Order: sequence, then structure tokens, then C-alpha cells
Amino acid sequence: MDFPEPDPLVGESKDFFPLRRKIPDTFSGEPNEADENITIWRLVTVLPDWGAWEEDYTHRGMLWRGLIHNLPDLPLRSRVLELGCGNGKTLFAMIQRGWDVTAIDFASRAVTLSRGIVGGASDGHVMVADARCPPFKNNSFDVVFALHVIGHMNEPEREQITSTLQHILKPGGILFFSDFSTDDFRFGKGNETETATFRRGPGIITHYFTQEEVIDLFSKLTLGSISVHQWPMRVLGSTLVRSEIQATFTR
Repeated sequence: MDFPEPDPLVGESKDFFPLRRKIPDTFSGEPNEADENITIWRLVTVLPDWGAWEEDYTHRGMLWRGLIHNLPDLPLRSRVLELGCGNGKTLFAMIQRGWDVTAIDFASRAVTLSRGIVGGASDGHVMVADARCPPFKNNSFDVVFALHVIGHMNEPEREQITSTLQHILKPGGILFFSDFSTDDFRFGKGNETETATFRRGPGIITHYFTQEEVIDLFSKLTLGSISVHQWPMRVLGSTLVRSEIQATFTR
């Protein structure tokens, strides 16, 4: 499969080759037997809930299930990047559309699960990588999907990733964003680590957005559309409201 090569300042196009940058951070790319087919480009510093995600995928397995119905219409062979692919629920649907998909997640167990779903599909490549500094050259992708991934970052990381996205998108490229809003029923639950950011359960953080905040976050891109999507969820006999912000931006 022809997928974007890592920036020569960031890494080299070899499986399990340690990620290299001209900065004094520590990177790791050593494989283990269970993940012998996974390309690893992972920054191992300052990932606040990496261990929580690894543990969750290890013990609970397929965290995200169900069918994907709301993917956009894109041309065949569109070069697509999915940030935070998880266990491959959305990735599988993307590949069925005939897109040229690269997917990354910083949890190696999640990538193992995604590769199991993708199988031998020639149009999908999955790697362990840090979404804040993905190892791709500028102008690499027609489309980037950031679906419920940026909300699991703290404020400095959210600002860092938005700067990164505007470079790896091609001119005219589209960003599809979704994350939970402050109207979601889980807003306010857990320990607040930053304004509107809460740590729950095994230690995973979730930030809840307003529309104005999303627009401001991606101010260097051109807003295409933004809306709030809500749906009911039954929890212990009660009907509660899930609420997310969906937005598109163009470089």
C-alpha cells in the first residue's frame, strides 16, 4: 500500500524503527511478539492517560461496537487519516468506501484489535503513533477524521494537535471533528482536572466542548459547518442525553 511516508525529521519508513526527532525527548519503537506486524511510532513522554487506555483495551477488548452510518461522501482513493482509531469500528467502515486509509492510535492493544478487523485489506494501514505529532509529511492527507480523540487531551495538547493538523492536511483538505459537548449528561462527573475536563473510571480524561470553543480551537482553518447532535441513551432504567459537537473545517 502507498501511504504517506514519515517526515525525515520525524522518523524513518521502517517497522519498529525508533521515532527520531531533533528534540531531546525519549521515543520507543521496540516491538513485542504479540504486535510483530505493527508499525510503531510512539512518543512515550507526557501521555497522561496512555496507561488507562492500554488497560481498558486489554481487559475489555472491543470497547466500541455498532454500525457507522454517517460517513461523508468522498472520492474513491481519497487519502484519509483517522486519529485515535481505537478497536477499528470506524476504520473498517472507511475501508469499505474505497478510501486509502491510514489510522493511528497511541494504545498498542487498540492497534492490535484494529488490525484484526482490517485483516489483509490493502487500503488500510494501522500504526501506533501519537496524534499530537504524527510522523507524516506536510500536505499528506485529503481528509483527517478526529472523532472523539481531541477531547481526551488536556488544553496544551489540544492546541498542539490543531497546529499539527493544519500542516498535514493538503491545501483544500477537510477536517471532520466530533467530541462531546457541555450538554452531555456526563459533563461534570468525575474529578475536574481543567475547566470542563474530567477524569473518570480507570483514569481517562474527557473534555466537553462548546461550539464557540471548537471554532476558536481551529481558528486557522476555515469553518465549513458546526452543529450539536443529541441522542437518548438508556442507563439503569433512565433515559439520559448524549450530546456531541460535529464540525468540518477546510485548510
